[in-house]
Amino acid sequence: MRAQINQILHSDSQPLAHILVKALFLLAIGVVVTVAMVETLPNFDRAASSFTYNIREAALVVLTVEFFLRIWVEPEKTAPAGELVCRIAYLKSPLGIVDFLAVLPAWVGLIYPVELHWFELAAALSLFKLSRYVPALSLVANVVVRQGRSIFAALVVLSILLVFAATVIYLFEYEAQPNSFESIPQSLWWAISTMATVGYGDMAPITPIGRLIGGVAMVFGIAMFAVPAGILASGFAEELRKRDFVVNWQSVARVPLFARLDANAISSVAQLLKPRSVSTNQAIVRRGDVAESMYFIMEGEVEVELTPTPIRLKQGDFFGEIALVENIRRTATIFSVTNCRLLVLEAVDFHRLVDQIPELKEQIERTSEERLSGNDRRSDK
Repeated sequence: MRAQINQILHSDSQPLAHILVKALFLLAIGVVVTVAMVETLPNFDRAASSFTYNIREAALVVLTVEFFLRIWVEPEKTAPAGELVCRIAYLKSPLGIVDFLAVLPAWVGLIYPVELHWFELAAALSLFKLSRYVPALSLVANVVVRQGRSIFAALVVLSILLVFAATVIYLFEYEAQPNSFESIPQSLWWAISTMATVGYGDMAPITPIGRLIGGVAMVFGIAMFAVPAGILASGFAEELRKRDFVVNWQSVARVPLFARLDANAISSVAQLLKPRSVSTNQAIVRRGDVAESMYFIMEGEVEVELTPTPIRLKQGDFFGEIALVENIRRTATIFSVTNCRLLVLEAVDFHRLVDQIPELKEQIERTSEERLSGNDRRSDK
């Protein structure tokens, strides 16, 4: 039973149950967040407070059940290290802490009155639970962790500039505005809003030197705030490239043509292939066109227009290789029967690849000869 619940919580091996449980947890998160927001409205009808209380408590019961289920099944999803060790590791993890804090006010409320502000804070924390279901959030976390040293270095330099700007502006503005710039910590608020180019206007220098300092702080602020943004942008691009490579590698490994290749060869192939999505009833190649690439079908079906009987190719098949091998124009028009996901191998990369992997070249040429001779009904190209 524990293994089955673990599969429902963490995998798609039981798709219907997984979707239903996922929807239930997402609904519970949505309920606690919505109730917390509604209860802060100034014109909120207090007569409806009992209703919002009941639905919030129901949602928190669901999140409590989820929390204990995840504690119970944790040994199923981690390497054998003792059940207690696995569960403690989960409770110490960021998501484990979030799961605990999201339901803590409800538990405390059973024995001691808890102010609504704690429920509002717990609702805000529960939003981080969405990282289990939204891949983009895990992507952000991975980027921050990988680029942590660079981001930290940029923030240290920015902090130094903030304190320096606050100190200098205090020295020159204190006498003119003792109420606004009465201390360096208070001047730090001006430095932050100025270097971030927000400029709330609640504190502004009036002396000529103070205004000069403010202008310099703005310029340096634009430059320094751009550094962490650039680090994160490059980190996102790198992480997306890695994920795309992993997806392509897995896709290539499932193609029968590449099934016998070792990991290094598959990696070489994956780096050369480019993904392409094709909608239904779209011409992928046309008879007489110059052959510029061959295609591997990852999802969907295509139809080769051959006389008298068209031929269909499906997931795992490939087409377009005959025109590349024989150095001729396309011999048939191919349409997508359904929405298709293809991997494209350009002609230059094709010739480079078959030169690097002789056994792959032999297999493609053998398939090409069979198709041309009519021994294989699946035609291309």
